[in-house]
Amino acid sequence: MHEPNGRYLPLAGPRRFIGDLVHFAHRIPSAPVSRTIQLGELIEARARHPARPSWVCLFMKAYARVGAEHAPLRRSLLEFPWPRVYEHPWMNCALAIERTYQGENGVFVGLFRAPEHQSLTQLQQAVDWYKHETLEKVGFYRMALRFSHVPRPIRRLLWWSTLNISGYKRCKRFGTFGLSSYGALGAEQVHPISPLTTTMTYGPIDPTTGQVVIKLIYDHRLLDGAYIARRLHDIEDTLTGPILAELRHDRPATSSDRSPARPAHVEPLLKPHFPPSAPERTDRSPGSRAEPSPSS
Repeated sequence: MHEPNGRYLPLAGPRRFIGDLVHFAHRIPSAPVSRTIQLGELIEARARHPARPSWVCLFMKAYARVGAEHAPLRRSLLEFPWPRVYEHPWMNCALAIERTYQGENGVFVGLFRAPEHQSLTQLQQAVDWYKHETLEKVGFYRMALRFSHVPRPIRRLLWWSTLNISGYKRCKRFGTFGLSSYGALGAEQVHPISPLTTTMTYGPIDPTTGQVVIKLIYDHRLLDGAYIARRLHDIEDTLTGPILAELRHDRPATSSDRSPARPAHVEPLLKPHFPPSAPERTDRSPGSRAEPSPSS
């Protein structure tokens, strides 16, 4: 009896992007550290907030605040032309977002610059924009889809050069830390991989007790487990301290709102693919040319 043949399908743009990401992530000697925390008060305060920000905004801002106070979380290891460490002046979050492309679900990345200097309402507006705006109108998405058509050897070369030559460009284009979670789907990631120095994830949040497991996956070449364990404690303190206070007292922010404590070079924008003006480059080598402020 003749059996029907299957069919061959080309890799879609999002699948090529993930393939490149996994290729470089496998080169990172990463390890996870987890902590169980209680967020019972946060559940009630979040429900009462006018914008009811998603949990991803709360965890993003909490970790960004911790990273702003602890410089090692803002560092990246560069390997060319010699091994060295680059330290970025603020936190940039690369958030994994599921979108539908050509009838299939795919993972895209939204970049949030300096979430520690944005209100929860602004972060939620940015998350909604990344989730619902037309793919072609989002600069990072459009660039990723176009770049996926480039031959693989050239793609891999450009990925490698961005990750290993300029710390400034690495943090601008890929972020200083990653954030990914299946908690809303009732699942927990065991060991997500990423080419970034740290990646944060969390599992399902118990609606009654507020108990949740949070994890930081870290590059062991730059950080150690005991250090990460202490930062997880700091994240819990930030969630139950400043983040809880903001939920209780914040009002929906407008695009004209500005915090007096915010550095002039970090301006939060509701369309976060437009970058803030940047300070002077700190990773130039002697004799190198100055580069303009980042632009997408």
